[in-house]
Amino acid sequence: MPVLPDAQTVTSVRHYSDRLFSFRVTRPQSLRFRSGEFVMIGLMGENGKPLLRAYSIASPAWDEELEFYSIKVQDGPLTSKLQHVQPGDQIILRPKPVGTLVHDALLPGKRLWLFSTGTGFAPFASLLRDPETFEKFDEIIVTHTCRDVDELTYSRELVESIKSDEMLEELLGVEALGKLRYYPTTTREQSGTMGRITTRIEDGSLFSDLGVPALNPEEDRAMVCGSLAFNLDIKALLEQAGLREGANSDPAEFVVEKAFVG
Repeated sequence: MPVLPDAQTVTSVRHYSDRLFSFRVTRPQSLRFRSGEFVMIGLMGENGKPLLRAYSIASPAWDEELEFYSIKVQDGPLTSKLQHVQPGDQIILRPKPVGTLVHDALLPGKRLWLFSTGTGFAPFASLLRDPETFEKFDEIIVTHTCRDVDELTYSRELVESIKSDEMLEELLGVEALGKLRYYPTTTREQSGTMGRITTRIEDGSLFSDLGVPALNPEEDRAMVCGSLAFNLDIKALLEQAGLREGANSDPAEFVVEKAFVG
């Protein structure tokens, strides 16, 4: 097998549905990243040139491997091929992490909201396994909106694993892990909580369900990752509540992942 440029080896793959899968790869020794950042990964295209896309790293900064969570697009230039990778296969991974969904871009606050749709949950899978997240906030609420119940499997299992993680419990204490709250919703298949998260913010049901006050810039901080339309809608609601968008160089009350679309 010819060695790809910046090659890393796939170590495991798991398919959640006909639309979603996750996989883990070896981590370059030189790669240092902040939880929540993304890298460019891909395969060689038919023209012999690398075909790369931005993928959030779903594993925390301390993990010895790198995890990614991906959608399957049957006619997608990259994901139509990427969905067929098996352990032992190689992918291209450019070890230059960047991104806005990092703690450095937020001012200190009381409550951290992580708003996601679909595979936009991936950077939060990294942040939720980072001890710094629990040390910085009194409450962490992650929302995940998908069309169908099976599309919530990845986030549900990850949150459950965090709450029973003995290493994090020993490091942070049982009370710290109790800060994490999970709020899944579906938009098509019937589930315990139906509807778009934007609707539930607007009508106040999100806050009444969780027993927390409405968004306010004094207490709340937020990170947003989903489709372009979702990102814009949530951004508008956050700004309406008085929160300002931040950046690595200018921390504020919320940040949006601009590189992620889908």
